[in-house]
Amino acid sequence: MSAHLSISKEHCQNDALKLDTTAAEALLAQLPGWKRVDATLHKAWDFKNFYQTMAFVNAVAFIADTEDHHPDMSVSYNHCALVWTTHSAGGLTRNDFICAARVDALFD
Repeated sequence: MSAHLSISKEHCQNDALKLDTTAAEALLAQLPGWKRVDATLHKAWDFKNFYQTMAFVNAVAFIADTEDHHPDMSVSYNHCALVWTTHSAGGLTRNDFICAARVDALFD
C-alpha cells in the first residue's frame, strides 16, 4: 500500500501537535500537487462546470465534517481552492495531511 493511501485511511486526532518542518516536508512529499505555504497546505482544481465543482465541494464538506477538521475554501464557477491548517496548534498537523490525502483519494 502506498504511503498516500495509508494516510488517507487515518482519522484526525483532537490533540494533534504542530509538526516540525522536517515532518511536514516528509508528509508533503506523499501528496502530489499540494504546496506548503508558511503554516498551510494549498491545492486548487479546475472542473468542467459548476455542477462538478459543487459535487467536489460537497464531497470535501463531507470529509471535513466527518473528520471535524475544516479547510478554508475558495469556490467559483469551475474552480475550487483548499487551504488546510490547524489553527489550534498554530500550524500544520498530521490532521491537515490526512484530510488532504482524503481529498486526493476522491480522484482515485
